[in-house]
Amino acid sequence: MTALPALFQPVTLGSLRLPNRIAMAPMTRSFSPNGVPGADVAAYYRRRAENAVGLIITEGTVVAHPSAANDPKVPRFHGDDALAGWAGVVAAVHAAGGKIAPQLWHTGILRRLGSEPNPDVLPVAPSGISRPGKQVVEPMSERDIADVIAAFAKGAADARRLGFDAIEIHGAHGYLVDQFFWDKTNIRGDRFGGDPLARTTFAAEIVKACRRASAPDFPIILRYSQWKQQDYAARLAETPAALEAWLAPLVDAGVDVFHASTRRFWTPEFDGSDMNLAGWTKKLSGKPVITVGSIGLDQDFIETFKTAGSGQDGQRLVRLIEMVERGEVDLVAVGRALITDPEWAAKLRDGRIDAMHPYSNEALKTLV
Repeated sequence: MTALPALFQPVTLGSLRLPNRIAMAPMTRSFSPNGVPGADVAAYYRRRAENAVGLIITEGTVVAHPSAANDPKVPRFHGDDALAGWAGVVAAVHAAGGKIAPQLWHTGILRRLGSEPNPDVLPVAPSGISRPGKQVVEPMSERDIADVIAAFAKGAADARRLGFDAIEIHGAHGYLVDQFFWDKTNIRGDRFGGDPLARTTFAAEIVKACRRASAPDFPIILRYSQWKQQDYAARLAETPAALEAWLAPLVDAGVDVFHASTRRFWTPEFDGSDMNLAGWTKKLSGKPVITVGSIGLDQDFIETFKTAGSGQDGQRLVRLIEMVERGEVDLVAVGRALITDPEWAAKLRDGRIDAMHPYSNEALKTLV
């Protein structure tokens, strides 16, 4: 019997029915030569599905736009060869009883000049800047924007056709969609720029296009973050009221689930409350949420078990379980632990962890 029952209860998120609350977080691997996922990629995801991962969110997959990719070994989500590879991944995961969503991705200005697979193609960005004062290319034109929106919509249509259970749009960590969200990289004067709500227009148009290209009940997940690779201290919203206003047009556009990315899940998002970004997102949007941030083999998380419930570190696992039990969050995304060990979730569920390991039942019993 698991020591973590809350994490292994089934959950229904719209049309998405999952056996438990554990999700595999998207993590770039660069194991798809020429952008084509092979049998090894299918086996990689199948092993996690076989071992109690409720929802697999794939590594970032680049949409059908010439400047979307920054690495020829990152999988494409376009072209007959790559899509045939993804069909094999879906079949393998479903045969193991799992659910899977591709993460649709465009790197934007974080793609360096001359990057493969299209070294002669310039990167794109809302205002052509990578950070304040650093102009790299010309701002995106209306045609550029329309082309990228169409590329995401094609990805959504192909995902549904191939049998994926949902899609995730990567709108976090300073990549293209997030570059439109952030006032330091989006200084446009048209409808895609301006105040925080106007800066959601690009993402909202992508969501609407993906909805039109797929189906009314096809789940759309949006991953977003306050922090950026360019600035870990960056914030899209300084207050709950600002976050509520920022989320509203994305909800209206059709986001079904928000994947709120933080670097540490236990960090309160605003003063006066211990809720993290995911908790606030659910409270303010009314939509299901995924929390993520150092859940797994991170040293801070291991310290949770070593301290056996004492002190601040020792309460982190307790807090995570409470977040699920109280309905603050719906899914818990695990990254590095699932790269390291495909059986991590099953071992946690079944108590198949050595007593000397920090995830042992003996350690868990002191906390739960």
